[in-house]
Amino acid sequence: MVKYAYKPENAKKSCKARGSSLRVHFKNTRETAHAIRGMKLERAVAYLKNVIAKKEIVPFRRFTGGPGKHSQMKNLKATNGRWPQKSAKVILGLLQNAQASAELKELDTEKLFVKRIAVQQAPKTRRRTFRAHGRINAYMCSPCHVEVHLSEGHAVVPKPSSSALARK
Repeated sequence: MVKYAYKPENAKKSCKARGSSLRVHFKNTRETAHAIRGMKLERAVAYLKNVIAKKEIVPFRRFTGGPGKHSQMKNLKATNGRWPQKSAKVILGLLQNAQASAELKELDTEKLFVKRIAVQQAPKTRRRTFRAHGRINAYMCSPCHVEVHLSEGHAVVPKPSSSALARK
């Protein structure tokens, strides 16, 4: 049995998916996950497909040391961004897995949104690469664990008019 980091309030109205020790970069996956947090499922899937096709960009807000500035960032409140295709494909697969789980639970997939998405670092695989003059350097990858929780959205309650508030 897999242990999840988060337990939803209403388990009957939510579904989840998890990937452990995935061979994708932690930093790219973390930024991609933060970009889709809170989105509706349909929009998140379309966004990730656009990232793979380089039509939309993933803003890098925390790990900004490497990525450069791009013109697609004009719409967002950040300056640095990338198109992490491998991370987008992995998260897209997890969203499809969670969607299949939701259909099995007979949830309305049009009302689903990304309630929570967590990315944690996994243990590094340590290798070595041989350099010139008899030296050896570390050659490590930075895998990660990804956990996705989808939940059904609540019905939108219309704001009461000011005349209804005045009558009270």
